[in-house]
Formats: sequence, structure tokens, C-alpha cells
Amino acid sequence: MRLRAAAASATAGLILLMLQATHAFAADTPERVTFLSADRGTTLVGYVYTPEGAHAARVPAVVMMHGRAGPYSKRANGVYDATTLSKRHQAWGRIWSEAGYVAVMVDGFGPRGYPEGFPRFSYGERPEEVNEVTVRPLDAYGALAYLRSRPDVLPEHIGLIGWSNGGSAGLVTLSLDAPSIQKPNARIGFAAALIFYPACGLKGQFEEDGYVPYAPVQVFHGTADQETSSARCAALVERSRKLGGEISITLYPGATHGFDDPSRKRQRNPANAAATVDAVEKARDFFAQHLEEP
Repeated sequence: MRLRAAAASATAGLILLMLQATHAFAADTPERVTFLSADRGTTLVGYVYTPEGAHAARVPAVVMMHGRAGPYSKRANGVYDATTLSKRHQAWGRIWSEAGYVAVMVDGFGPRGYPEGFPRFSYGERPEEVNEVTVRPLDAYGALAYLRSRPDVLPEHIGLIGWSNGGSAGLVTLSLDAPSIQKPNARIGFAAALIFYPACGLKGQFEEDGYVPYAPVQVFHGTADQETSSARCAALVERSRKLGGEISITLYPGATHGFDDPSRKRQRNPANAAATVDAVEKARDFFAQHLEEP
């Protein structure tokens, strides 16, 4: 099965959707589900996007990990559900469902009492229960187990995409030192990961032995990022590659943090708009290569 060829004609329209952000999304409201984190104590909330129409065969799937602001829009006004997911998360959910995948957006903050997420520059004040190195990877593995339980998902063809704090969690999730899995590999863990503008310090977790992912990882970062350092991530990737890690990074000159946010304010920056178009195409090609059956 090669879903890339079947979905290629929709690429331009999907990118335009992200850039304009005018789609109502009412018809694309995802299904709310719950499942257990691999911490064995937290019941997580997920929002599932599925391909349209009936499918006789199982399809690849994607776990989506939100950043420090949480999965919901800033205009949620206390309503935290499928109707108030941020436009970026809605757009990416639609991108994967249009590509023929099942995608689940994981809310790891709401079930722990922080549905509104956290503001900028609050890193040192965030509670331990949302730690992106020790806790959030367990949420990713809980979502992986949930997707593998679905009859419409190919259990060994599941990828991860994370943004910002969720991108940092994604890096740890795909590491050879991944929590909850002994001797992880792409067959028993995630098949690949897309990581957007993460903070690559990772609490010093990999300073001594270095970072090596057990499956292919593609990082995207803007050089004008105001919150996380693209130079630090580029250095992490370079060190990882020297250790044999299958990881690469695409740097976008002038692009800021959250460059793929489809809001007019963010996309008014030409560097952000260009980075969004390129990253969407690269992301689709990357998962087509690593998640789809030959």
C-alpha cells in the first residue's frame, strides 16, 4: 500500500488550508477517547481523526503531542473539548486523515489539571507531573498502546509528531533510553518521529552518553525562534549522527517559534509561511517513507 500517491493531489489544498486557516472544521470534529498513560495512573484524553470512507485494510497512525500551551485554542474560554482544539492541531489532524492515517491528539495537561497549558517563560515553574523528560513520554506510549488496540490501525506503522515541549518529549520517547520499553526499536516502539522546534537541553538527560534514537527522526526548527535554540538542536543532531543516530534537522532562516501556526499573525511572516509549506511537504514525505507499507 502506498498512500502517498493517492493523497499527493491534495497537498496544495492542505497547505493552503493551513496558511489561510479559514476552514470551519465543523465536519472534521474528532472523536473524543480516553486511554491510560504508561504511567499506569493517569487516564488521558485523546482526539481521534480518521480517514473518510470505509477501509478494508488497516492504515498507519500518528500520535500528536502538543506544546506547553496545551492542545486547545487560547480562545477556549474554559471549554476544553474537541471543538476548541487549536487551529494548528486541527489542521495537522486533517492533514494526516487526508493522507489516509488515523491520528490522535493527546491531551496530557488537562487530565492533570492544567487544560489551559502554561505561558511563555514559565519553564522553571511547571509541575513535575508534566515533565517532558520523565512523564510525557509515558503519555506517548499510552497513546501508542491505544492505537495498537484499534482494528483500523497497522500496529507496527505508528509515528509520532510533537511540537515545542511535546517535541522535546518526542525526542526522549524515541531515544534508546526510552521510558517503559526495554531495548526499544522501530517494531515495538514508534516507527518514526517528526519533531517541531523542541528545546534540546532535555534536562541534561543525554549530556554524558549522547542522544541516539531507535527509529528515524526529522527535526524542524526556525533560526529566529524566540523560545528554543535552533543552534542547540543542530548541535544535538550533529552529535547524535556521529553516534550513528538516524536523525536530521531542517533549519528555516528567519522562521520563529510555532512557525506552522496557521494564524494570520504568524503566517504574515514570509519566513514562517515558506517554512510551513516546506515542512508540511517534508513531513508527509517522511511519514510516507517510514510508515506506509511498500
